[in-house]
Amino acid sequence: MAKEELPGVLILDIGGTHGVLEDLAVLLKKHFHLITMKEFLGNKEEMSKRIQSVFVFECRPIIDRELLESLPNLKVIGNSGVGVDHLDLRMISSFGVKVTNTPHAVADPTADIGMALMLASARRLVEGNILNFLGS
Repeated sequence: MAKEELPGVLILDIGGTHGVLEDLAVLLKKHFHLITMKEFLGNKEEMSKRIQSVFVFECRPIIDRELLESLPNLKVIGNSGVGVDHLDLRMISSFGVKVTNTPHAVADPTADIGMALMLASARRLVEGNILNFLGS
């Protein structure tokens, strides 16, 4: 499938402080034509027709009524996190747009951190490390 034929996906940016991770951008590019918010705002008239999806990474870009009204061909908002509390689902669905997320994406890492914190607490690893650091 040629790049022109790929559906457009709006993202905040690639890399940097709030952009999509570069490895993730490589994966997205296999299925979508990536359009950054800067490109979209620079040429709203043309870009708005091409965007069929918005990829929300770390709660960005912010999905509000103004953005939804400016994307007439939007079909889906993909949220990279588990929850969707930051999205107004009722408003989004009123535009006929679907919302997806990744509910099991962080289940194992969350369990790992929970176990690590319990073990560290039970063995007083933090206090021992501080005492070890101060003693050297």
